[in-house]
Amino acid sequence: MSKRILTTFMIVFTLFLYAPTLLLPIFAFNDSSIIAFPLSGFTFEWFYSLTEADELRGAALNSLIIAAASSVLATCLALLATSATVRYKFPGKGLMIGVIMVPMFLPEIIIGVSLLTVVLLAGLKLSIYTIIMGHTLICTPFAIAILRSSFQQLDPSLEEASLDLGETRFDTFRRITLPLIMPGVTSSLLIAFTISLDEFVIAFFLSGTEPTLPVYIWSQLRFPQRIPSVMALGTLLLLLSIGLLTLSEVLRRRSVRRLGQHDTSGAW
Repeated sequence: MSKRILTTFMIVFTLFLYAPTLLLPIFAFNDSSIIAFPLSGFTFEWFYSLTEADELRGAALNSLIIAAASSVLATCLALLATSATVRYKFPGKGLMIGVIMVPMFLPEIIIGVSLLTVVLLAGLKLSIYTIIMGHTLICTPFAIAILRSSFQQLDPSLEEASLDLGETRFDTFRRITLPLIMPGVTSSLLIAFTISLDEFVIAFFLSGTEPTLPVYIWSQLRFPQRIPSVMALGTLLLLLSIGLLTLSEVLRRRSVRRLGQHDTSGAW
């Protein structure tokens, strides 16, 4: 009885969580500018209209540049932080890890206002570079969480054996550690890319005259006649996000299996 109740609860909770998302593709293909039931017909008109919006192309390009740059920076910083905190012991290690992970739990509006204050006090101009800095800050904790799992699964004896055979620490990392955790690194890049691509609050505060895709979508909601096109754009972003997250999870599980096989072989 308890199992049936739990199953029912999970089904209802999942529907409650994702039902609003399912409305995006429904109205994106609806042949009407009014977002309401009943549906009037099927059309690709709203998707075709996206190709004619110059501002949309500019915002999409900005988002891709920002997401690519911030995901690479966040993953590089996460590699350094994770390698240091997993492999070495030093005073204040636990406190340092906690401080690094704080942006994952703080409300984004607090981070956005704080970053805006810092940028203005530093005399910097709001641009895609300030957004990259902000997105790197919020993506790094997520990258660390993914890479930490990969590092913990890696058998330290493999690195020790490489050092005993005369390799430097850099060459050991390049030839042994990095290839083994590469699925985790790729997963970290994809997760950070997805977070940056979909992030709105920090981009809203730091964008200036160069809006990202989420900021562009928000600006279009003021015009009722453009809402169906926004639904179409949201559908494309939803599919892209699901694809990236699915690929990230596949790579993460492959990394766990790969490192687990090395752990098993090392036991012999």
